Amino acid sequence: MKKEIKAIIPPQRLAKIRSAFRNIKEFPGMTITKVEGCGHYLAKPSQGLKDELNEYTPKVRIDIVAPDELVEGILQILVEVGQMGQVGDGIVWVTPVERMIRLSEQIIVFDC
Repeated sequence: MKKEIKAIIPPQRLAKIRSAFRNIKEFPGMTITKVEGCGHYLAKPSQGLKDELNEYTPKVRIDIVAPDELVEGILQILVEVGQMGQVGDGIVWVTPVERMIRLSEQIIVFDC
């Protein structure tokens, strides 16, 4: 079975994450997208108890489809290396993949 791992991280963490992924045997690869986003968080008590919506900030989205046995190692790297200890560090989520086809592995036959 495979899982899709998506992460939104600060762009300055990408190089370190990529470097850490090189240590995972048979790492399946990843897709990187530059994105912008804003988070919804509860203001600190000193700022009042109202909800805040912060400004759009540049982020990087990482998309990975990995076999179950690699998921925990990938998540550990994303969490440990991706965070900077600040609000807005990002988010990681995992969803099941029902089916995946690598286009480079398909044999195409044309009937003329």
